[in-house]
Amino acid sequence: MTTKVTQYQFDKICTQMKNQYGTIKKGSEDGHSMMLFPMEGNLLKIHRKNPTANSRRLLEAISLALFQIKGYLTDEEYDISSFQTAENEKLLKALLMAFDPFTNKEIHDALEQTSSIDLNNRGKLQFLFQEPIICMLRIKDSVDMLIKSMGADGYFTFTEQYMGSSIPQDEDMKYSIYIGD
Repeated sequence: MTTKVTQYQFDKICTQMKNQYGTIKKGSEDGHSMMLFPMEGNLLKIHRKNPTANSRRLLEAISLALFQIKGYLTDEEYDISSFQTAENEKLLKALLMAFDPFTNKEIHDALEQTSSIDLNNRGKLQFLFQEPIICMLRIKDSVDMLIKSMGADGYFTFTEQYMGSSIPQDEDMKYSIYIGD
């Protein structure tokens, strides 16, 4: 059964995920850099090629990604088509390519080779997606702050200045997998 997502639900998904998974506190991002860096690098690559995929579209892409993950974890299908645009879809794919084994075949294949992650086990999936969820929520908080201080494209302006020189001018999507200590 498919559930059509309302505007209210779309607006609240980030808050729901924060309540369920927690957040990364400002200043403690370094401990999460192995997941944040590929996400932010992939996003910057998409923005460079498609400037209309701006910070505001990124906020939408984060919500779309959270609904996709929620679907994996609950075995429900969410109809988010009314919120999808060409711009936020590009950013959504960039995010998902950084961590999602159902989007990125390389991740899927790597996880199949390890016995510690069963992609059919909801508990294991919840563990697998916890780090990407809190990283996306941290990115969302940064985007919100940078839009207020630097305008509609504040996040990408800041990201280009801060880490742009370390992100290649290519289209390769990087990824990271956290499978535990």
